[in-house]
Amino acid sequence: MLPLYPLLALLGLAGASPAAHASPFDKADALADCLSKSGVPTDALGTDDWKLDVAPYNLRLNFTPVGIAVPTTPKHVQDAVACAAKLGVKANAKCGGHSYGSFGLGGEDGHLTIEMDRMNKVVLDNTTGIATIEGGSRLGHVAWELYNQGNRAFSHGTCPGVGVGGHALHGGYGVSSHTKGLAVDWMVGATVVLANSTIVNCSATENPDLFWALRGAGGSMGVVTQFRFHTFVVPQKLTFFVGAMQWPTQERALVGMQAVQDFAQSMPPELNMRLFIAPRFINIEGLYYGDSATLTATLAPLVKKINATMQLVQEGGWLDQLKHFGNGVTVDQTHPYNFHETFYSSSLYTNALNDTQLKSFVGYWFNVAKKNKRDWYVQIDLHGGSTSAVTKLEVDATSYAHRDYLLMYLFYDRVDRNVAYPADGFATTQNFIRNITDGMGNRAWGQYINYPDPNMDQITAQANYWGTHLPKLQAVKKAVDPGDVFNYPQGILPA
Repeated sequence: MLPLYPLLALLGLAGASPAAHASPFDKADALADCLSKSGVPTDALGTDDWKLDVAPYNLRLNFTPVGIAVPTTPKHVQDAVACAAKLGVKANAKCGGHSYGSFGLGGEDGHLTIEMDRMNKVVLDNTTGIATIEGGSRLGHVAWELYNQGNRAFSHGTCPGVGVGGHALHGGYGVSSHTKGLAVDWMVGATVVLANSTIVNCSATENPDLFWALRGAGGSMGVVTQFRFHTFVVPQKLTFFVGAMQWPTQERALVGMQAVQDFAQSMPPELNMRLFIAPRFINIEGLYYGDSATLTATLAPLVKKINATMQLVQEGGWLDQLKHFGNGVTVDQTHPYNFHETFYSSSLYTNALNDTQLKSFVGYWFNVAKKNKRDWYVQIDLHGGSTSAVTKLEVDATSYAHRDYLLMYLFYDRVDRNVAYPADGFATTQNFIRNITDGMGNRAWGQYINYPDPNMDQITAQANYWGTHLPKLQAVKKAVDPGDVFNYPQGILPA
């Protein structure tokens, strides 16, 4: 078989239109020249900076951009987008590099990557409580700065290296979300570079449709150079905890799962909890806004029902819980950042499972998933319910489409970073999900773009990630990016 590029050349000689098969890499020199003349900093091909910025978090999805812009000002971002649009090259912001689908690298070869992580300034106004955060900041750096500048925070995820851009623009669920809501719920404004290279501000009163779209599907709409988040004063005392369950049989697991579901419906708003299922253990874990004695009393009835042993119940301050849930990684993460794994991910939202669905889930877990000897997990976050801050806003308040679901499942199947992920491994996770969703209606479940399944086609991905919000998102996309400059394989397409 002939290699791809020589084969395309032969087709061109045989009469096919060369333009129809033009590669974006044919525009590499023109793009580099445009960026240089515009004064946009870039990574030179083959340099240490290039190698660092092009390395994906998920080593399974390795893509080669046609260029890497490394802006340090909003004007650099504008000029980079202008060059890409002028030459017909797709462009994507890479804020932290943790995209499980490598979407910051385009999700495929031949895009312009706009590496934002040199733009990471965080400024807190202690009078208003508003934090102004540059678009390339990482969550750990944001949390560290807000705490040290004024003992404040907003609700977001736990991994210190994740970029605030990708995280907050697509929901931003985290270990405080049951108490404090999603990252998108704390966003009060943003400054955005659009596909025509203009820069606009948006908020509830300024460009409100764009602001709505940013808060759940922002990666498709533009490049955010600056966020503005409201913040809260951090509590002086929190308690983080881990409890281990003994569920040796499917029958015991069914009883335990049902008890956790029932508890999730109306658990105290101060409590944030998840069920963590791995090949060799099952835990409950989470964060309580209060002291250990009150937490212990609150959990006691559930602990008895699910046959759990509390292994860790530890009081601490805000930084203590950041370090705990950050798994020992230094909290204040900026550039450079160099963490990588090889894995396949997916996600699911549902309401409480009925008896048949629970039996299907547990049966697959015990009879099939346990035979998977890779390092996998299913994390089930108690996402909604009557007391959850996530559900306090109307479903249509932001473009995050899944507020009304009780449970969020995050699937992760990992191999050693230096080993190729097996081709037959995808079905293990996919069938885990199908065993739950078979027989459910299309509106009875959804998926989370921040825990994407990169194997889905674009039409399916749009429907699963954004549900009933998709038509409005496609209309906003048409208004702000009709040429789909900010394209990636699972992003919003223009109406």
